Amino acid sequence: MITNGEIPKKPACEALDLNRSTYYFKNKNQEKNESAVKEEVRQLALESPAYGYRRIAKELARQGKTVNHKKVLRIMKEEKLTVKPKKRFKPATTQSNHGLKIYPNLAKRVVPDAPNELWVADITYIYFLTGFIYLAAIIDRFSRKVVGWALSKNIDAQLAVDALQMALKERAPFGSFEGLIHHSDRGVQYASQAYVQNLKEKGILISMSSTGNAYDNAYAESWMKTFKVEEVYMNEYETFEQAYKDIKNFIEEVYNKKRLHSAIGYVPPQEYEQKQLITAKESFLPVQ
Repeated sequence: MITNGEIPKKPACEALDLNRSTYYFKNKNQEKNESAVKEEVRQLALESPAYGYRRIAKELARQGKTVNHKKVLRIMKEEKLTVKPKKRFKPATTQSNHGLKIYPNLAKRVVPDAPNELWVADITYIYFLTGFIYLAAIIDRFSRKVVGWALSKNIDAQLAVDALQMALKERAPFGSFEGLIHHSDRGVQYASQAYVQNLKEKGILISMSSTGNAYDNAYAESWMKTFKVEEVYMNEYETFEQAYKDIKNFIEEVYNKKRLHSAIGYVPPQEYEQKQLITAKESFLPVQ
């Protein structure tokens, strides 16, 4: 009889021609080893609270105990031992004191009911070695899916343009961009000639937040907070290449495809979009 999805140990051991005493010995040994590793990770994290999981894995290796850094991270998450971000200097990511054209807020009362009706964009910083790297992201307000992003050591117009180009390529299969609203803050990157020209060429309407009103771009800022908490604060980026690889994986494989989002019925953004598109397509089919 199988109970709770488990095969009873006696028939399982007989099928594998394994002595039950050997099974219990191995199982107990594995649990003992796992417990010992947890305790060693816990001790190192408490002794050096500024250490991240990579440094703890390196320290264990120095002691002759090879433990995969992903396992160390899992243990630290389970034991709530991950490094808490310190209050440090925050670089300005929005420079709105410029002479470029500012556009009115068109997104204030818009509630999209399909993809490509409202995009929200923002830029954030990431601590990296002794300096910073910067992420620009564009989120489709309908599904909360990140449709475009770019990472750079420079916070300039090209960073924002690169994210926009990715979004345009990603969403091209949806057809025309006419009538799509692109909403951002008043930063010089989004008001730059290159960025504005890219939007206008596609017939995209330009919308910008009012001065000093954080709520005007709340959806983009909410995504940035999720990104920081669930990806950046959980990692230590030693090289730009590593940061790019980890961030790409989080955005494209974890957030878009796997992370459940409460605002869209606890499904991942990509799944939500696909379901809505199928429903919309079916609604236009002729009745048989």
